Amino acid sequence: MNWILQPWPWYVSGPLIALVMFLLLYLGKNFGMSANLRTLCSLSGAGKSCSFFNFDWKAQRWNLIVMIGAIIGGFIASNFLSENQVPAINPKTTAQLHEIGIDSAGEAYVPTEFFGEEAFSNPKTLLLLLVGGLFVGFGARYAGGCTSGHSISGISNLQLPSLIATIGFFIGGLIMVHLIFPILF
Repeated sequence: MNWILQPWPWYVSGPLIALVMFLLLYLGKNFGMSANLRTLCSLSGAGKSCSFFNFDWKAQRWNLIVMIGAIIGGFIASNFLSENQVPAINPKTTAQLHEIGIDSAGEAYVPTEFFGEEAFSNPKTLLLLLVGGLFVGFGARYAGGCTSGHSISGISNLQLPSLIATIGFFIGGLIMVHLIFPILF
């Protein structure tokens, strides 16, 4: 059981991801998590008021199953297959995060200041999560997919727009961490 509790090395997880991508290519499917939002909206009847959601959502049932599997798998891994897995963060980074008020850095898997119960009582954190969620949602729609769709599926299909989008994701992440994040905190 120890082998499943530890992070898998790249030479195991990488080929497994490649195998899934080959299977999807063989079956003529494109993987992406953000596409499920459109499917869920269509399933809920949003196609009656917006033509974007008016499509045959049943053709995307397989992707909904992938989404449900990711949710269930994440729950199982988080609650049953991990023992306080706190990522090893550089001590300098931990010190910098402590300076700006993120005291859970180095002690929790994700910052409890953003993802714990206390986040819902702080108006600033709530506003940041809401605005960030809107930006991510808009960006995924504007880019024609999310990071998983472009960076895993699109690049494996040798699509130039996916490579450009992935480069944009990395540049945006660097700008956020090094320029915007210090201003907000």
